[in-house]
Amino acid sequence: MKNVAPERRRLKLSVLRFNPQEPGSVPRMQMYEIEEAEGMTLFIALNEIREQQDPSLQFDFVCRAGICGSCGMMIDGRPGLACRTLTKNLGPEISLAPLPVFELIADLSVNTGKWMRDTSERLEAWLHMKEQEIDLGRLEERMEPELAQKIYELDRCIECGCCIAGCGTVRMREDFVGAAGLNKIARFRLDPRDGRSDEDFYELIGDDSGVFGCMSLLGCHDMCPKNLPLATQIAFLRRKMVSVGCE
Repeated sequence: MKNVAPERRRLKLSVLRFNPQEPGSVPRMQMYEIEEAEGMTLFIALNEIREQQDPSLQFDFVCRAGICGSCGMMIDGRPGLACRTLTKNLGPEISLAPLPVFELIADLSVNTGKWMRDTSERLEAWLHMKEQEIDLGRLEERMEPELAQKIYELDRCIECGCCIAGCGTVRMREDFVGAAGLNKIARFRLDPRDGRSDEDFYELIGDDSGVFGCMSLLGCHDMCPKNLPLATQIAFLRRKMVSVGCE
């Protein structure tokens, strides 16, 4: 008896279309139908639609491996990465929309880079070396492997914007730095090469637009595609900043 291949599903993708740069463009949902393939991701599905049905459909991608964070979007109402989302784990009808909060470029494409850059500048998210003058000939300061691993764990953030899109506080406070910003502070606070103190970090995040604005709804923790310990880091930072504020 011959093995009969299972019938492939027909997927219906309902995509929010809107180009703010195009005169007369209005937000609308557009339906596309494709045949599901083995191992298909949403990125593959969208790419097939753009190549075979609608070249005007706009969405972002670079690495296709969950590293660059470019393909973040709302998938059935939840933030996620298109390149890491298998269609077999979704229903036959899928709704796609751009990530909220960020500036819309068009359709599913948003400018997360502008938000992340502004946040990094605001939080001074770079290494503040202890030395006044850098000696390039000096050996790099040694670091224990355990500490290096802790820093690396926080450095895995790909700035995809999923934690920001899933954050209730960001929706109510436009100046809130979000989990991505607080994660940056947690990362540099651990780094022994950074000369800043907790008092310095308090000046950056010790208010309602920083660590005290978080309502602990765990949206960031639940939506992070890299499974970073965002809620844990925010809670730890809050305790440290409270101790500084009470001195």
